[in-house]
Amino acid sequence: MTALRCLYSVQMAVRHSSDPLTHSLLPRAGIERIAGQSVLLPGFASAQASQLLEAVQSIVAAAPWRHMVTPGGLRMSVAMTNCGEVGWVTDRDGYRYASIDPASGQRWPAMPASMKRLAARAAAEADFPDFEPDACLLNRYEPGSRLSLHQDRNERDLSAPVVSVSLGLPALFLFGGMKRADPAKRVALSHGDVVVWGGRQRLAFHGVAKLADGEHALTGKCRINLTFRHAR
Repeated sequence: MTALRCLYSVQMAVRHSSDPLTHSLLPRAGIERIAGQSVLLPGFASAQASQLLEAVQSIVAAAPWRHMVTPGGLRMSVAMTNCGEVGWVTDRDGYRYASIDPASGQRWPAMPASMKRLAARAAAEADFPDFEPDACLLNRYEPGSRLSLHQDRNERDLSAPVVSVSLGLPALFLFGGMKRADPAKRVALSHGDVVVWGGRQRLAFHGVAKLADGEHALTGKCRINLTFRHAR
C-alpha cells in the first residue's frame, strides 16, 4: 500500500508539472478543457503529422519563412509565413490580412485540402461545427523564441474559432483572459496536439513561453505551429 501511495504521489506530481517534455510522457484524455470554450485535443493531428510537414515544405518553398516586424519596429523572434486566400502580416503600417505576399508580390500558396479538413474536424470536435478556414499562419519556433500575450482580433468574423496545431518540439502555451494582465494558464503542448478556442474565449490573450532547447525526430531543433482562422 505504501508503494502504491508513493507511485500515485509521483504520478500526480508529474501530472501537474509545467514541464512540456515530462507532460508529453503522460497518458492523456481525449479532450481537455482549458477554460470555457477553449479545449486541448491531445494528439489529434499526430496521425497526419508527416503529411502536414510535407505540406509545410511545399508552402515554404513558395513563400519562405521570414521574421516580420511589428508596427513599433521590433523584429519578431518567431519566423512566419502563410497559406490560404489571405495571409496575416505585420510591418510598420500595422497588423492586417493581405491576399498578396509582400515579399514576393504573388498570392499566398493555396491551403492544402488535407489541412482544411483537419482544421474543420478539430473545430467540430470542440463543438464549433461548419468551420471553414480561409487563412493559415505558419510559425517556426527555434529554441529561445517566444510569442508574447496577444489577441487574434484582425479577423472580420470573430464568431469562427481559432484552430492551432503543434508539431515538433514541446512548448508551453499561455492562455489568459480578456485583459493582458489576467492570469494565464500554462498548457503543455506536445507533437500533434491541437488547441481550439472561440465563443466567449475567442478574444482571450494567449502566447507561447520561450521555447526550450531540444530536438525532434521530424522537425529537428524547432517547433512548427499551424494556426487556422476564418479571416474574411
